[in-house]
Amino acid sequence: MTASTTHHIIPEIKTTARCAALLVPSEVLPESKRVDAMALDLGGIPGSRHHGFTRKAGPREPWYARGMEMRSGRALTIVSVEELPMIAAAMGVSAIEPEWIGANVVLEGIPRLSWLPSGTRLFFDDATILVEAQNAPCRISGKSVARHVDPDGKIAGLALEFPKMAAGLRGLVASVERAGTIRVGEEISVKVPRQSIWTA
Repeated sequence: MTASTTHHIIPEIKTTARCAALLVPSEVLPESKRVDAMALDLGGIPGSRHHGFTRKAGPREPWYARGMEMRSGRALTIVSVEELPMIAAAMGVSAIEPEWIGANVVLEGIPRLSWLPSGTRLFFDDATILVEAQNAPCRISGKSVARHVDPDGKIAGLALEFPKMAAGLRGLVASVERAGTIRVGEEISVKVPRQSIWTA
């Protein structure tokens, strides 16, 4: 039997998207603030807390000792115009803004953005972003959402709802493969690599 008959293979896909918004970290963690353009180097957004090629292992990496230095792959977080309203609807709130959850890049036009595979490349005019993994929602972002939606704290458990309802919709973490400046409104070429689903 050939590989094509024993494994499920999805050919390479090329599509396009639009950069709907760009955001840089703000003074209030984990929030971010909107900008018209963003200069990227190979470590990400210069001056940001996620900038650099390494980071400390945390609860997302239980296979490593907490605090161990490891490759980052979290230079940028990417969310979707289409998916944020889905999270809001699941939580029963009117809206969730990308700046509340510390997003850096907001894309429009890619169905199921959060499920783009690792290795997908986003080609801006002057820079290239490489998708590393799906972003797991956390309580810190949940607390930020609750602070904005329910400043008086009248809705019990709202912060804890975000990690549950945002699973599979929270977007992506990515690194910078080609440094340069990216801009709001750009049309982006998206190259999804050939995928082969591995089974034992």
